[in-house]
Amino acid sequence: MTNTIYFNLDNASYSTSSPDSILSHHQHDHEGSRAASSSFVVAEEINAWIRPPSWLNRDQVGKPDQSFSSFNEGEISHYSHLKSFSLKQLRIATKNFSPDCLLGQGSFGKVFKGWIDEYKLTATKPGRGTAVAVKRLHQGSLQGHEEWLAEINYLGKLYHLNLVKLLGYCLDNQERLLVYEFMPEGSLDNHLFWSNSYCQLSWSIRMKIALGAAKALAFLHSAEVNVIHRGCQNSNILLDWNYNAKLSDFGLARDGPTGDNSHVYTSVMGTYGYACPEYIATGRLTAESDVYSFGVVLLEILSGRRAKDMLWPSNQQNLVDWVMLYLSDNQRIFCLVDSRLDGQYSLEKAQKVVHLAVQCLANKAKLRPNMDVVVTALEQLQESIK
Repeated sequence: MTNTIYFNLDNASYSTSSPDSILSHHQHDHEGSRAASSSFVVAEEINAWIRPPSWLNRDQVGKPDQSFSSFNEGEISHYSHLKSFSLKQLRIATKNFSPDCLLGQGSFGKVFKGWIDEYKLTATKPGRGTAVAVKRLHQGSLQGHEEWLAEINYLGKLYHLNLVKLLGYCLDNQERLLVYEFMPEGSLDNHLFWSNSYCQLSWSIRMKIALGAAKALAFLHSAEVNVIHRGCQNSNILLDWNYNAKLSDFGLARDGPTGDNSHVYTSVMGTYGYACPEYIATGRLTAESDVYSFGVVLLEILSGRRAKDMLWPSNQQNLVDWVMLYLSDNQRIFCLVDSRLDGQYSLEKAQKVVHLAVQCLANKAKLRPNMDVVVTALEQLQESIK
């Protein structure tokens, strides 16, 4: 099995930081059959009123389960609460997909800000009604279609306060679009790493965001839902006006293992720096894979540093490795905390956050806490802040 690294080319236009790397194995899924809700292999993160990555040579990675031309709207009609928009309506809502409404773009398409009537869910002129985010895929993109379908399959049937809400979709010949609630504060990535960020996140807000993301994963991992997100990273954590966190981008999500199975096999996909070691090595996906990714995000929230940043000296480029150098001395924990947070926290609180993150990053998956335990720990930290 050959490991190939796909480099993110789009980040330079969204951030001054160095590009992330995208991992992917040239391998096929080993499941004999899968439910319709997870009938996809390759998906792309174009979620991006944030920082959407582009992946090179994605047509070489895996094989989508369903041809682009074979899909029809009848296959998603059972999601009755989703609005089926016409292309004409979404053109009106986005000023004909005007560059003025562009929020971001990735290799599979673009995301625009649009406007709809809050009650009728019909398009309105810009500035009237409720703002939404409209993701428009490039026409004829097979892999983009697979992501589009995955988003509908998961967000069309799941609801939680900490999951971004999918309002509707559009299927018009070769056009594929998705309509989401608009998250006015953008992504966590936006606030942590953009040099021109107008609002620095305080300690209490950072802990609030971490708790919200943890609750989203705990919900997904529950026995009733049993979904592995496979894309937990700062650019997929969106914020509303009150900095409530919502997990987005279900393009890589998979149904969790069932019965006596401890894992599912899948092509290894994700952003370098967030994927856990055993998943990269074997392709075995578990809920603990998400726990590891969350541990990385928690360190980013604490430190204000990226999971992987080539601008730092070689021994500091990998965030997880760098943090491990400081664990032998509790007094040095201050060195790990974002300097912008000076005076907002105690050493004890910082130690608890670092300890929780390190638990999530345990090399052995069975040693990682489940997300319910993580939620409880973060709730206790929240209580101590009040």
